[in-house]
Amino acid sequence: MKGLPAGSFPQRGRRDKLARYSRNMRGYGANPPDPKWPGGAKIAVQFVLNYEEGGENCVLHGDAASEAFLSDIPGASQWQGQRHWNMESIYEYGARAGFWRLHRLFTRAEIPLTIYGVATALARSPAQVEAMKSAGWEIASHGLKWVEHKDMAVEDERASIAEAIRLHTEVVGERPRGWYTGRCSANTVRLVAEEGGFDYVSDTYDDDLPYWIDIDGRHQLIIPYTLEANDMRFATAPGWTDGNDFADYLINAFDELYLEGSTDTPKMMSIGLHCRLIGRPGKLAGLRRFIEHIKRHDDVWCARRIDIAEHWKAVHPPLSFPRPCEMDRETFVGSYGSIFEHSPWIADRAFDLELGPAHDCAAGVHNVLCRMFRTASSEERLGVLNAHPDLAGKLAQAGRLTAESTSEQAGAGLNMLTDEERETFTRLNQVYMDKHGFPFIIAVRDHTKASILEAFERRIANDRETEFAEACRQVERIAQFRLQDVLP
Repeated sequence: MKGLPAGSFPQRGRRDKLARYSRNMRGYGANPPDPKWPGGAKIAVQFVLNYEEGGENCVLHGDAASEAFLSDIPGASQWQGQRHWNMESIYEYGARAGFWRLHRLFTRAEIPLTIYGVATALARSPAQVEAMKSAGWEIASHGLKWVEHKDMAVEDERASIAEAIRLHTEVVGERPRGWYTGRCSANTVRLVAEEGGFDYVSDTYDDDLPYWIDIDGRHQLIIPYTLEANDMRFATAPGWTDGNDFADYLINAFDELYLEGSTDTPKMMSIGLHCRLIGRPGKLAGLRRFIEHIKRHDDVWCARRIDIAEHWKAVHPPLSFPRPCEMDRETFVGSYGSIFEHSPWIADRAFDLELGPAHDCAAGVHNVLCRMFRTASSEERLGVLNAHPDLAGKLAQAGRLTAESTSEQAGAGLNMLTDEERETFTRLNQVYMDKHGFPFIIAVRDHTKASILEAFERRIANDRETEFAEACRQVERIAQFRLQDVLP
């Protein structure tokens, strides 16, 4: 939030509408979905070839300075107002020689590519575009020009996206269905999603699987990309020194993901390539070695990104559910105010915390509710304990429990006690209450009727401080179960 020191959190205060934390630190969590890749593949391998040659910064293109990014020139810097002949010729190598070397490698291996094509670069390379199309490669958009967007005004970037689509469609013959800017701004993903015509956006590096995001009510598929399994590290530090470094890294990553696909959940591996970098012979030898390695494995799906997008949309369509971080106060308290028995004040206070997408799950809401319970006064926490009914007590017999308590007690068989068992519970309830001053509380879903009775008799002997702490832990455990019933 504006004005906060780095690493600090906003102070809690009552506000009916809050600015929420937008970053998602949870993702799929401990249980990622099974992608169900075609043919039961253990891994989806996706090669991207970035085609930027002719779209880079250059005064011939109307730019203020030359390019300085991703070349074999150590410590390159922009030359203001003049051409950088060496930089230009390195980019030209990518178009003139590197592209064709890669074209031969991948067509002979029968592995399809996704091209991230800068629209102005594609317009200056008609023979390469024809070869891409003839090979059946996907040509996704890599923006209008291969330049920085971080300082670009929103309207200027929106206009650049629109012009990139127009020019791409004119040059290729069809509009792009995928998008990756690369040198993007904080607005790029939102602006591309708002355009409405893209099957996927790849300006993230945050997962091993595709996922959906919601942009102003529209579901947008994200297919994360990579900057680590990427030949750009031939031109950055720390980076690769020769083709074998690159091959070793790719092979290690592939083997680990292949193992996960065999024993856990299949994943996706993206590999990023650039014509002027990996297109050099000594570097390409490492890529060839990696391709030969994956060819020796069964159950590998080499796909274009659009193929992955179509598969994900069919097998894992977007799911909609009320998201806690998007709720107003009334809805949030109405949804989670009963999680802690008869204590809606806990949810009311939790609403004022820094909620974000990571809280749109049972673990997330449980965490913020427990934070407010743990920091409440002893008197307030005692009130929560006293709000809980006796196990198999008079309220249960009279049918006056909350719906949650009724279901929980019934699940442990406490609604079907013999006369002798009921007498035992009644006696223990009274002894416990007289000693500790609050009802015996236990998360019955963790127990059987027999283990509940055993815990009852054992915990009566605790001193009040120990038992107060234990009762509070049990309250939190009950809340966890209740949230798991209503949230993913």
